[in-house]
Amino acid sequence: MSVNISEIPPIPSLFSPVTLGKIELPNRVVMAPLTRVRAGASGIPGDLMAEYYRQRASVGLIITEGTYPDHASQGWVGAPGIATDEQAAGWRKVFEAVHAEGGRMFLQIMHAGRAAHPDINGGRRVLAPSAVAMGGDVYTEKGMQPHPVPEAMTTAETREALDDFVTAARRSIEAGADGVEIHGANGYLLHQFLSPAANQRTDAYGGSPQNRARFVAEVVTAVAEAVGAERVGLRISPEIALGDVFETDRDDVLATYGTLMDQLRPLGLAYLSVLHTEPSGDLVQELRRRFDGKLLVNSGFLGGQTTREDAIQRIEADHADAVVVGRALIANPDLIARWQNKHPENEPRPELFYSPGPEGYTDYPSLQTA
Repeated sequence: MSVNISEIPPIPSLFSPVTLGKIELPNRVVMAPLTRVRAGASGIPGDLMAEYYRQRASVGLIITEGTYPDHASQGWVGAPGIATDEQAAGWRKVFEAVHAEGGRMFLQIMHAGRAAHPDINGGRRVLAPSAVAMGGDVYTEKGMQPHPVPEAMTTAETREALDDFVTAARRSIEAGADGVEIHGANGYLLHQFLSPAANQRTDAYGGSPQNRARFVAEVVTAVAEAVGAERVGLRISPEIALGDVFETDRDDVLATYGTLMDQLRPLGLAYLSVLHTEPSGDLVQELRRRFDGKLLVNSGFLGGQTTREDAIQRIEADHADAVVVGRALIANPDLIARWQNKHPENEPRPELFYSPGPEGYTDYPSLQTA
């Protein structure tokens, strides 16, 4: 039997277009959600943040830094919010700046859960799945302090948190975002529900893998119903023990996240973004199969900085539909042009990642100014 070579689809390249939901990306490089703490005490994005994101608009898609849906869920000093009309107006300026350059942008909604602190969130309560504190200290306006023991959320409080996600998603879209990413990773609230180390509940949201996946599925489903599934992505980080969210039993991890994928698959979400040290490994690829949609992968800082060669290989080997890149995009606002033409890259300056002002933020040279 002869094979018509013209019918064989070409192998996609890192610089070829891809569609996520209803949005077509011109390339398969996605800017990671990168905490930069430049929103000040008000949590309102200003001109500096608009310029930072505008400079990076040539990537296929920008995911904003984690943005709190309500004041109590703020996880760090200087984080932006989407909890008020004033914060939404600040984000509108950011979205307009990115769109003026032809870019596309999703806002990441992030509830810190037990990673919050009263000296960060304005003295408000710290809520989590269970009354289990994180280890270590957190930076507050009063200096470094230990994480508090959170209050275990009541069933009514889980509904309130879900409603906050939905309200934040609607406010984001109304402000001009192309979509929203639900943060279910990195040890924050939704990840805390997924992990047996952080979730010690005995009700419908705790215990079995199915129960621990329930709240995340409910949040994502509610947001998808509110703004359209084609505008919604989910980020997860199975087995990544950030924030003392330990997931050490591979069978339990697969049961928990597999159940979650089974529940999300019928929604038709824009994408699933997975942070894992082995993006091409069996776990991530099995979750991709069960999700049955577009997959974004990111090895994160634990897996080393993603290089041009890494990104190209992941696409050409069909391990992902797009690659999420962090530090290289911090240091190279015109990373697409550099990678396409094999130009040298600026080196990131990590000592300035979380400092105020433009230094180490908007002053990295482009090819035109170098």
